[in-house]
Formats: sequence, C-alpha cells, structure tokens
Amino acid sequence: MASQPVLRSLHDVGMAAWFGGTLANAVALNSASSAARVPNDRGAVANAGWDRWTPVNAAAIGAHLVGAAGILVADRPRIASQRGVATVSAIKTGLTAAALGVTAYSRVLGRKVSRQSDVPVASATEPLAAGTGTGTATPPDVASAQKQLRALQWAVPALTGAVVVISAVAGEQQRSSEVVKGLLQRITTGA
Repeated sequence: MASQPVLRSLHDVGMAAWFGGTLANAVALNSASSAARVPNDRGAVANAGWDRWTPVNAAAIGAHLVGAAGILVADRPRIASQRGVATVSAIKTGLTAAALGVTAYSRVLGRKVSRQSDVPVASATEPLAAGTGTGTATPPDVASAQKQLRALQWAVPALTGAVVVISAVAGEQQRSSEVVKGLLQRITTGA
C-alpha cells in the first residue's frame, strides 16, 4: 500500500484541483463567454474551455478518490475505535458521492450543450431569449441544459468545498490529544 503522505497528497491535490477548477470556471469562464461579440460564438468559447478542463478534472477526481480510498483503508482501526471518526468518515463519503453525482450530471448536460456549439446564447449558462436583438433564441433543449448548468456550476464547488472542510475536521481528529479523548469516550460510554 502507498504511504500516508502519498495518499494524502493524492487526496488533497486532487480535491484542490476539482474544487478550484470548477470554481474558477463557474466564476470566470462561464461569465466571460458572454464577452464574445457574436451570440453564436459564446457557447463555442465556453465549450472549448470546459472541454479542455474535463480531462484534467477527471484526473483530479481520480487522484482524490485513490487517495481517499487509501486513507480510508489505512484508518479502519481508528474509524472502528475512536469516537466520532466513523461519523466524520460517513459524512465525507456522502459529500464526495454527491459531488461525483453532480459532476457527472453536469458533464452530461455540458455535452448536450457542447454538441450544439453554433447556437446563439447569452453566456455559457444563460440562454438567449427571442427578441433580444439577434432575432434567434437558444434552442429549447440547449436552453434547458443551460438553466440546469447555471445552478449546478455552484453545486460542485459547494460540495467539494464541504469535503475540504470535513477533511480538516478529520485531520483535527488525528491529533494525539483528540485520539486519546475519542478512545476514552468510546471506552467510558461503551459506544
């Protein structure tokens, strides 16, 4: 098995890229796509950026998952014996699963938008309504996907950010004083 520093590095660097990349793209790329002068170019600009990010994001997610799984296996004895560790591990696993699900669904929607890159849009996550001066509206299927992506673009950084926070809690539980306290609580309460 890989050493703890290697696992922690995979876990942390993978999460940093997953969180930071999706946050940066939501903040910058999606809104910056509206700067393209021609409404039909706006989606293409955003799609090119997201399509370039996708393999990096997949590698980051993979690295995080390998690190997280390795840490989970290595920490099995502590999870079983130290009070509170199993709860934190379960919360972290749930948040990670939710982030994976939202990321996957966002990619499905993104591919739907990406397949029709030569359509008028206001920005990467905002359809263009009819009568906005261009004479053409975003097709309904692309508009629907964009509206969902507008919400999901913030859900992924929120969920991955929550994983970062719960990982900090898990790290604090590894302090020797917390380990002793958790073990004593488990022994004295029998739970």
